[in-house]
Amino acid sequence: MSNDRKQRAEQMRKEREKAEKRQRNVITVAIVVVVIALVAVGGYAIKTTSDQNAKNTDLVAPKNATEDYGIVYDTAAAGGEATADAEPVEVELYEDFQCPACRSFEQASGAFLKQQVESGAITIVYRPFSFLDGQSLNEYSSRSTNAAICALDSGGVEDYVAVHDYLYANQPDEGTAGPENSALVEALDGLGITGVEQCVKTEKFVPWIEKAKETAQDGDREVSGTPTVYVGGKKVDDVSPAGLQQAITSAA
Repeated sequence: MSNDRKQRAEQMRKEREKAEKRQRNVITVAIVVVVIALVAVGGYAIKTTSDQNAKNTDLVAPKNATEDYGIVYDTAAAGGEATADAEPVEVELYEDFQCPACRSFEQASGAFLKQQVESGAITIVYRPFSFLDGQSLNEYSSRSTNAAICALDSGGVEDYVAVHDYLYANQPDEGTAGPENSALVEALDGLGITGVEQCVKTEKFVPWIEKAKETAQDGDREVSGTPTVYVGGKKVDDVSPAGLQQAITSAA
């Protein structure tokens, strides 16, 4: 091979190598750009999800609750027709969904009270008093109440009562971990209550629930435990159906 041909061949080889190197560099740069973009998108998605699920610290009052932290369950909400001639007697229930005594009270007297509401004899005012977070491994006391209040805010008193009954029927043992927020969302979805996922996961109404507890503790009634029951403004110690009936009759 002549020197000219060798030189041309060598030149062509060098040019091919340069072209291949440029191509590799372009591919490498493209890959790096794609990786950076994916990392940025992933980071943004994680941050967005984290922001969406960040725990709320602002005091927000739910819709369908009273200014004094009550949830009113009356004959209309119960789907009944009032048959009593007099005004219904107000029965106030301070309760905690983590409280075993509250579950026992609900099992013994819950159906009786609901029948009294349907007949128009009484109106129930549920008053959240979540004070047992220390008896749970994951603050189930306030979180379960928050789930019920999310249902109240979204759908009204009927939805609150549905969650109220579900939570007592599925109460975890005291001192154990209750369902996490994602499981509470699934439970509400099973009850037909949707659109509350962010409310539950951000624990939107926990500051309101804490304020409700403080108000009950520091007020004239100085509530210290659950269940605490008032009938016609008077505290009732015998909360069996018979004891409640006697108190309702006296108040009426």
